Amino acid sequence: MQQLAGLDASFLYLETPQMPMHVGALHLLELPAGYDGDYVDDLREHMRTRLPLLPALRRKLVTMPLGLSNPGWVDAEPDLQAHIVEIALPSGSGLAALEAQVGQLHPVLLDRARPLWKFHVFTGLAPGPEGQVMVALYTQLHHAAVDGQAAVALAQVILDLSPEPRAIASTAARGRQRGRLGTVGLLRAAVSQQWQQTVKLARALPGAAGILGSLAAGYVGGAAAGASAAKLRRLLADVAAQTTALVRGKASVSGLGPAPRTRLNVSLSATRSFAGVTLPLAELNRTRRRHGASLNDAVLFIIGGALRRYFAKHGPLPRKSLIAAVPVSTRAAGDTTSNNQATMTLMSLGTQLAAPAERLAHVIASSQAMKAQMAQLKSLMPTDFPSLGIPWLMQAGAMLYGRARVAEKLPVVANLVISNVPGPQLPLYLAGAKMLTNYPTSIVVHGLALNVTVQTYNQSLDIGLMACGEALPETAELAAHVETAFMEFQALPVAEPEAPPAARKKAPRAPAGKTRAAAKASAKPRASTPRKKAAAG
Repeated sequence: MQQLAGLDASFLYLETPQMPMHVGALHLLELPAGYDGDYVDDLREHMRTRLPLLPALRRKLVTMPLGLSNPGWVDAEPDLQAHIVEIALPSGSGLAALEAQVGQLHPVLLDRARPLWKFHVFTGLAPGPEGQVMVALYTQLHHAAVDGQAAVALAQVILDLSPEPRAIASTAARGRQRGRLGTVGLLRAAVSQQWQQTVKLARALPGAAGILGSLAAGYVGGAAAGASAAKLRRLLADVAAQTTALVRGKASVSGLGPAPRTRLNVSLSATRSFAGVTLPLAELNRTRRRHGASLNDAVLFIIGGALRRYFAKHGPLPRKSLIAAVPVSTRAAGDTTSNNQATMTLMSLGTQLAAPAERLAHVIASSQAMKAQMAQLKSLMPTDFPSLGIPWLMQAGAMLYGRARVAEKLPVVANLVISNVPGPQLPLYLAGAKMLTNYPTSIVVHGLALNVTVQTYNQSLDIGLMACGEALPETAELAAHVETAFMEFQALPVAEPEAPPAARKKAPRAPAGKTRAAAKASAKPRASTPRKKAAAG
């Protein structure tokens, strides 16, 4: 048995019927020419051959006695008839019907008596533009098992680079099956985990205190902060100066205040609304490089522009900028462990700014300030911690939070979640079918009724918009606003550097016998040095 880390287990404790905690994606799949088989059966057989390499799909939960500590994972053989199911849609169904199905299925909780995943295969779709046979797949995987990057690692095992699936060795390693632990064994495991978590946390405290002390010294200008804090101070000063210059006196983004209250900052219902939208990645990259913006900056600008249009129509458009909660990965390069290694930061979207150029400058400055702060702070975010009694407290708190509608009473910290997950840049295949889209389906929580998750795939940027069905039922309209905001981004001219103000020259004192005008005419002007143009990334 492997006990869950504190961060992983929290997704179980926070789950309620109004707040399911699974993630996944909606995929459009193109079957090979001349295909006449049963794709659901083929997919089950495909997954059967890959399961030896997918331990995250071959385990289920076991709870601790009296729920005193985090549950654990134990080996379990999934029943593929129950985990991969077919849903027959009316003949000729399209993307809108698939989005509606995702909205209906997403609130359904996964069965905790089984491994925490499920695949839904949709048939009955309209053929492709050249008559291709199409199916679709909606996947569900509990967030207690994976975060975004761990899900990408799982997909690399499940998917192939060609229509012909690669051979998997039948002797692939599998965990040795063990008998179920008794009550005494479970209690012993719980106590052992508490001790290990406490020791690990205690060992991390001196380093955390050093980092926090360095940052504090940097903010107050202490000389003892050292070179790293001095560098941080200079970077934050540059960000503040850039924001002031580019946004023409608007509020600084380096210190975010409370977010404005909107229709998104409410307690959730048990309904969901979903829509997907695809943007061309090559054009997106060309445009953002012209403006010296990162891909994440471009995503934030486009989503902010879409939200500005949405609230301008449905009202009210807040006078303060909307604030996005943005997950930040703490995963080391090459780490494919099936767990959660992420923290959260806040980003200002500049939605109070009508001029697109000013809004983009605001987003870039907000992003730079966040990176400067997170470079050191993200290492302080624990993913595991002592959990004795935590299950009771978190489960009760999650239920009470929704029933008492606490989200409507507390100050608003953020308005929505925007998550950016890097993905593969080449076409992939599942059980012989070509994957055309990869629309992420993620989590909304009380007080944050909209989640926007984007993932790059095969020269496209696929965006999944998941919302509470009562707070924001118009996700299809919001998807159209995303496309409009992208076109606005494409049309945005590159800002020219401002010319330096002409140096004022004091006229020399006229010598005796010369008039003041004659002295001014004989004076030689100084040559001014032009400001260097910043190189675009």
